[in-house]
Amino acid sequence: MNSKKNRLLENFKNSPRYSVKWSNYFSIYEEIFKKYEDKEIVLVEIGVGDGGSLHMWRNYFNKNCRIIGIEMNPDAKKLEKDGFEIFIGDQSKKDFWENFYKKVGKIDILLDDGGHRNIQQITSLVESISHINEGGMIVVEDTHTSYMKKLGFGNPSKYSFINFCNVLIENIHRRNPMTPKDNNIFSDKIYSLCFYDSIAVINVSPLIKKKSEWAASREDNPVFFVDFRNRGYFLKTINLYKKLFGELKEDTLIFKILRKIFHRNLFFYIHEKLKLRKYFNNFKK
Repeated sequence: MNSKKNRLLENFKNSPRYSVKWSNYFSIYEEIFKKYEDKEIVLVEIGVGDGGSLHMWRNYFNKNCRIIGIEMNPDAKKLEKDGFEIFIGDQSKKDFWENFYKKVGKIDILLDDGGHRNIQQITSLVESISHINEGGMIVVEDTHTSYMKKLGFGNPSKYSFINFCNVLIENIHRRNPMTPKDNNIFSDKIYSLCFYDSIAVINVSPLIKKKSEWAASREDNPVFFVDFRNRGYFLKTINLYKKLFGELKEDTLIFKILRKIFHRNLFFYIHEKLKLRKYFNNFKK
């Protein structure tokens, strides 16, 4: 079977220059990059080393694609002889990105295979998000470093890249009008986030509305649903009250207070929190 995925891996292994990547990445690439197969795009890869992956991308995408490499090692300039644009700089520096996008313009794919430290991954994402074309993406490799203490990564940390992705998740939920916070650059630009083994994908889409809108299946005959989420606890409490003190009518103050407590406040559900803590703790081991 001569699939695009097989050709991608074959191109990588037969590249005229050296590079290394984890073996599971190639099937992920095939999945996320499939929509760009026949398009003329601008791809930027951070951390190109000797240039092996740049040759792979050139052979994989449309021949007219613009492929740009970013590297800290000045020796990478030699790759310009192979027909690639090469920028030397530090991805953790805001000034580098400002100058880079002034020269390059907007891009379609940013592939971060750089230093993998929190400050490098997060700075690259933050300073690039407004420069990604609609329908483009930011792909961050080797996100397992968010769980590594060795080699200078200093993780797990509250400031790891993966924890920053949790911030992104919160930000895109701001589009729902029931959330209290205002939109920002992430909620306006990011359509979705996808996570794979050691890879995170941030998708930029033109389909985003500033705020989500309520939709109903039929506007002419609405049905008002009874809220059963906490009703079980409420009924148990009412039944307990009846056993201890007798009948409790709905128009009494104590009934109204109990209903408000059970339908509006969840802080006293200690037994639920204990169950949830077990779920969380069991999968942290």
